[in-house]
Amino acid sequence: MGNKLGSYAALIAVAVIWGANFGVSRFAMETFDPALFTFLRFGLAVPCFFLLLKWKEGSVGLPFRALLHTFILGVFGVTLLEILVMYSIQYTTLANASLLNVAPWPIFAALLAPLVTKERMTSRLATGGAIAMIGVALVVLGGGGFDPSSKHMLGNAMALGVSFIGACYNLATMPLLRQYSALRVSTWTIFFGALLMTPFTFGSWGEVAWATLGAVEWTALAYNVLFCTVIAFVAWNASMFRVGATRSNFFRYAVPAAAVVAGYAMFDESISPFQIVGAVFMALGLVWIGSERKPSAPAVKTV
Repeated sequence: MGNKLGSYAALIAVAVIWGANFGVSRFAMETFDPALFTFLRFGLAVPCFFLLLKWKEGSVGLPFRALLHTFILGVFGVTLLEILVMYSIQYTTLANASLLNVAPWPIFAALLAPLVTKERMTSRLATGGAIAMIGVALVVLGGGGFDPSSKHMLGNAMALGVSFIGACYNLATMPLLRQYSALRVSTWTIFFGALLMTPFTFGSWGEVAWATLGAVEWTALAYNVLFCTVIAFVAWNASMFRVGATRSNFFRYAVPAAAVVAGYAMFDESISPFQIVGAVFMALGLVWIGSERKPSAPAVKTV
């Protein structure tokens, strides 16, 4: 029971870190091209991952078949997904991006899970997910509304694509996590994802006035590398394996709530009664999901 509660706490903490990053990334993209900023985030994290893996497990290798698997995960779950996240923030409103990046994700995961895992959609998951989605809607609508205007449609489509790709990525990661630690899987996935981002940064390096970067820009980059990437990826993968891909994805509903708080703290955006009520609904949905009994998973090697 203690491990289960710890996993739920870790999932919420990671969701909060990712939610706050909507505001941090908005600051950063005033200076960096979205693709370049994403490359810096993951490229600088790669040495951290390999050093941590070597220290924790004594080796860093994977068999060729597993390397091929992580290569594919890196293409879709890091290169494509993370660049889409940054551009969705740039092209649409933060409210739209935070909703469409997150809300459909667990639904896609729940619908696709029976195809690749033994998980199933239970009535408790469905009820808790519906309650949490109501909370997400209230949080986003209370923060300026859902704007489907034509000038935002490209960003909206990108954000929705993030949800679908992310759900597929989570489910595709599960077979590797049955054989290798979350740290080992994350390390190689991030490595390939960062490597394949390189072509997207051509032409962007010279547009940055590197000598004039201040504390805000370097702090935003450090936050993305250490918290949003190294710590968050390992914690999420390890916790996801313990509680299941479908259940863990519902905890992404905490991301928009964290984005609202970040907007208030960083951009002086007000918090409306709708957002407060929405946060309560989200909390109730997550508690309802988390209280469901689940058979213990077999012992695995995790970080």
